[in-house]
Formats: sequence, structure tokens, C-alpha cells
Amino acid sequence: MKKTIFTIAITTIIGAAILNGCQSQEKKIENAPDKVQAAQDKVEAATKDLNQAIKDSIQQFRKESEERINENEIRIAEFRSKLAKENKEARARDEKKLEEIQQQNRDLKRNLEEFREDSRDNWVAFRIKFKHDMENLGQAFKAFGERRK
Repeated sequence: MKKTIFTIAITTIIGAAILNGCQSQEKKIENAPDKVQAAQDKVEAATKDLNQAIKDSIQQFRKESEERINENEIRIAEFRSKLAKENKEARARDEKKLEEIQQQNRDLKRNLEEFREDSRDNWVAFRIKFKHDMENLGQAFKAFGERRK
């Protein structure tokens, strides 16, 4: 008895699923524009979210980079004040190197100010190059500090 009821229930469920899944061609065509519009709306929303995320990323990167550039300017000023106490030969040599470091810092600041957010690919390339240049400047500071010791 249980087996018969179970078989009838399964058969009914399968039959309902088949009938429900069999839509006419006309019904499918009627529903297609709605599905396309829904997909386009999702794409537009995702694009907006992506663009906003990129803008936020750019703003955050700019803020952090400006802070590092300002810290570098402070370090340069500290080195300059220490150089004033050294003898003439060492001062001349170190001032030349410090001027090179300061110029690199200015170039980084100018590049950051001139960058325009026109595309995602340009942003990625700019960020990679800028980080590389910032690392090189950090290494120059490190080498300068070690050389002075």
C-alpha cells in the first residue's frame, strides 16, 4: 500500500514538473525581452559598482601616496638640517645626492597630480609604475642614510 501511494506521488510530481516546464514557443518569446532587460539592468548596476570601486581605490591610493610624499619632504628637510653641520666636502657630495632624491619626490608628486582617471587599464598601469618608483625612492633614502653613517 505504501509503495503504491509513493509511486503515485512520484508520478504526479514528475508529471507536474514536465507540464510546468513545457512552455509554448510563443510564451518563451514573450518572456525573452523581460529577461534581456533584467540582464541589462544587472550589467548596468555591476558596471556602476565597478566604476565606483575604481574611483574609491584611486582616491585611497592618492591619499596614501600624498602622505608618503609629504613624509619624504619632511625627511629631506631633516637631512638638510643635518648636512649643515658637516664639513664642506661631505656636505657638497651629500647635497647633490639629496637634490636628486628631492627631484624624484617632486616628479612623483607631479605624476600623481597629473594622472586622470580615464580608464581602468590606465589606472592599473599607473599604479604599478608609481609604486615601483616610490619603492625606488625609498631605497634611495635608505642608501643615503646608510652612506651618511
